[in-house]
This record gives sequence, structure tokens and C-alpha cells, in this order.
Amino acid sequence: MSTIDKLTQGYSDFRNGFYHENQELLQKLGSKGQSPKVTVISCCDSRVDPAVLTSSMPGDLFVIRNVANLVPPYEEDTSSYHGTSSALQFAVCHLEVEHIIVLGHANCGGIRSLFAPDGGTAEDSEFIGAWMRIADKARKQILEDPSLATQEERISACEQRSIQISLDNLRSFPWIADRISQGKIELHGWFYDLVAGKLSQLNETDSRFYEICD
Repeated sequence: MSTIDKLTQGYSDFRNGFYHENQELLQKLGSKGQSPKVTVISCCDSRVDPAVLTSSMPGDLFVIRNVANLVPPYEEDTSSYHGTSSALQFAVCHLEVEHIIVLGHANCGGIRSLFAPDGGTAEDSEFIGAWMRIADKARKQILEDPSLATQEERISACEQRSIQISLDNLRSFPWIADRISQGKIELHGWFYDLVAGKLSQLNETDSRFYEICD
């Protein structure tokens, strides 16, 4: 079976299984629109699916995916393309979500590129390199930490540190900052260990991640 045949067979299984079993819910979502309470900013890594990870149903999560689950700082310049920012604006201002989760993960290729010998500026990484500069502050903080002895330790630490950078950048959006001050929205930093299958949550008070469940 080819890769595409596998997908079409998967759709057939979905149609005859999940869709049939949840037809009322899916038709309601299709006719009345979505009203999720949670936005998840996730990496586009194929191994990390927020809906699968949280056992969520269609309509539960508004998912924004990009390389390394990064949030850029707020910019007033609208002449450029702002995919993640526009999705955030739709989620916050139109869907009125109540929670934003930045979901990072272990073994992230985007974060690893920050530590590449060429600095992630190779020709075949022209877009990735520019995008990853969002996390450059995290990289610099990691490089200044003498407790991290190996490259793998630094990369792993940066995967988590970059989540804090994205949370800080979320607060730079005025319509997010206003809703935080009004108690209408909460920010969360999560980290998923692919190998161990462990999900942890950031405590911003002590900058440490604590496992959500054991």
C-alpha cells in the first residue's frame, strides 16, 4: 500500500468509524461553528499532535503549529506576513479562548538548528534561520550557563527555555495583555518528552517544569 493509499484508507476508516460514532457532534460543529476554550501553540513536528496527546475531540482545541512552537514578539508592521500572530488574533479576539498553551517538546529539530556550526543560516535553511532568531535569547542564556557541560544538555535546556521566551512574547500583544489583566485569559507552558511520554508544566515562579501526572 502506497503512502497516499494509506491516507485514503485512513479516511475511509474515519468515515465509517469515528465520523459515524460522532456524527451529531461533527455536524453541529460544521453548521454552528467552533468555540474552543483553548489555543495550543505547537511544533509542526509530526510526532507531537496536541489533540492526540490530550485525548481531545474536534472543536476542543484551536491549534497553531510552526517550527519549534515559537511565538514572535508583537509587531505593528502589517506589511509583512504574520501567520502565527494572525492565528493568535483570531483565537483571542474572535474565538475568545480562555487559555493559551505553548507546547514544546524534546528532540526538536528547530531548536537543534540554533546550535548548528553554521548558526542555522545555510542556504537551505533561509526561512528556518530567520524564524529561529525568535529563540536566540534562549540560546544565549543557555550558552552562558556553566552547569550545562555537553551540547545535548544545552539543546535540551534550550527546548524548555524557549517556551518562556514565547510566553513573554505572548504578553507583548496588547489584546492578550489586556485580557490577562482582566482575568479573561491564562498562559501555560508545557513540555512533552517524546521518549519517556511525560508531560510537564512550567512554573514561572521558579522557572522549573513539573510533571503533570505520573
